[in-house]
Amino acid sequence: MWQIIGQGRAVSLLQRSLETGSLAHAYLFVGPTHAGKMTLALNLAQALNCPAEEVPCGQCVACQKIVSGRHADVQIIGLSQDKISSETTRKEIGIDRIREIQHVASLPPFEGRHKVFIIDGAEFLSTEAANCLLKTLEEPADKVVFMLLTANERFLPATVVSRCQRVELPPMAVGEVEAALVQGRGVEAQQARLLARLSRGCPGWAVSALDGALLQRRTEHLDELIDVLGADCEERFAFADKLVTIFNQDRELAQERLNLWLGWWRDLLLVKAGCPDDIVNVDRSAVLADISGGYSLGQIKAFVENIQAAGEQLRQNANPRLALEVLMLNIPEVKECLEGSQAA
Repeated sequence: MWQIIGQGRAVSLLQRSLETGSLAHAYLFVGPTHAGKMTLALNLAQALNCPAEEVPCGQCVACQKIVSGRHADVQIIGLSQDKISSETTRKEIGIDRIREIQHVASLPPFEGRHKVFIIDGAEFLSTEAANCLLKTLEEPADKVVFMLLTANERFLPATVVSRCQRVELPPMAVGEVEAALVQGRGVEAQQARLLARLSRGCPGWAVSALDGALLQRRTEHLDELIDVLGADCEERFAFADKLVTIFNQDRELAQERLNLWLGWWRDLLLVKAGCPDDIVNVDRSAVLADISGGYSLGQIKAFVENIQAAGEQLRQNANPRLALEVLMLNIPEVKECLEGSQAA
């Protein structure tokens, strides 16, 4: 049973390939964070090694080992798997990891039918690693399948992309995510509405937020965001320094913080434009309405573009301190006092 929520088109394509024996030797799963890329990759790895009649069964030893990361023939490669220490992670997937893959791929499967290599965050492959991987993709070994997962395929060399079968995992409609939470997870309607909107059509985020930890972190970060709006330059630079530290330790966490900012300022834009029903942060609608009065439409639009630019610069390995300090300097001056907005 495929565990991924939604993404019926992608599942149908892979099922058809399994049934007809026309599997590609390499796939490129493209979609935003939490769209289900890793779940789909693990499901396909299970299907390739599951002995049941209808694959993946999800219950056999092979399926259980794969989902728990204990199967000898299924490897996941990515920044989070390549920790240098407990406090920092690599900034790119290096050529040494790809050379290891090449060696392992040349050996026959140990306990399953196929060897599977899942490269999570393929856009973080170094130039040397990507070129090394290209050689392997050009001369695929039998019984070996590569799956490259990426949210930004344009950061991958065109030559690598061309050697893979592209499978897109677009965001789901918010209403579909909401329905899946209510019907499939038994989530209360109001909570499901909030989670579905915050997920931006990516059900993996909504499901991971059910334990409350993500929502608590979001609350803390939004409160911090509101504080920064009324802060002086010294306080804003101190906040930028904090973000740089986060970025150096965990890029995904830093991008998550920027995405939260982007969502907040887009909501301000919608409220200012008279479209409050379309906001994401529905539990903060009163605060958004209050804060939006302190800015012009032009100010909000300009800062949305500034956040997008900072995120792009960080993805392209620009100097994080410079990018984030410039972002802090570009926070527009509020026309009205924001005091008390956080409490509201």
